[in-house]
Amino acid sequence: MSAAAEAGLRRILSVVDLLIDAVDEDALVPALLPLLLGALPGDSIIWSPRPDPDHPLRTLPDGLLSQDVLDAFDRGWWCDSFVRHTRIGSGTPLRRSALQTTGEFHALPVYGDVYRPFGAERQLAMSFPAGYAAGIPRRVSVVVSRDRLGSDFSDADVAAAALLRTRLSRVLGRLAPPTPAPAPARDLVTRRESAVLGLLADGLTNQQIAHRLAISPRTVDKHLEHAYAKLRVAGRVAAANAWLMREAGPPDHGPKGAA
Repeated sequence: MSAAAEAGLRRILSVVDLLIDAVDEDALVPALLPLLLGALPGDSIIWSPRPDPDHPLRTLPDGLLSQDVLDAFDRGWWCDSFVRHTRIGSGTPLRRSALQTTGEFHALPVYGDVYRPFGAERQLAMSFPAGYAAGIPRRVSVVVSRDRLGSDFSDADVAAAALLRTRLSRVLGRLAPPTPAPAPARDLVTRRESAVLGLLADGLTNQQIAHRLAISPRTVDKHLEHAYAKLRVAGRVAAANAWLMREAGPPDHGPKGAA
């Protein structure tokens, strides 16, 4: 094993040691973020559990994101394919540069209002299942950023993130086990979410759904994000399949004695 590989392994093991002993999420996360930022070297890290009002977004350094930046992100994140991959896609570890050139990144509507203010020129992000909040499946997104003076994230950084992602998901699942929901999750789908899911199951894209329902693509994304949690699925295909099964109802086996 090369010296670089051994150093990377040591960085990962320091995180794993902390995870093994974790008994409480509120105590774990403040200690975890500096170790993650050491295992995946960067200038800042954002830890965002969704949906979970009891465990809001945390950053290192503290107070990294102003309210103006958060508001701008909420308005425009849907136009960023890198964020969509992390929030509503598979969430596997990914460098921004794998999706966009620097010019394409800087041309995003949210670049000037969101990324430039906290110096996020190079980014590595991932998300993973993290147990439950109020009976609803939860995901945590982790984003590590470097400024323009730093080099891009390496293949070794992506591989380290993949190893950590599995372990983080397992520990957070243990610390946030499922609890009975007040009503079956599928019964909580709203009328508008139902309309969006129906069109999704028909094979329409988000843009087509937005046009059909006279709403914005961002609103479609929001409805789908909420519906994924209620249906307990993690993506478009699973949501469409779950909705089709729900609409079909239980199978009809015919009268007793039928062949």
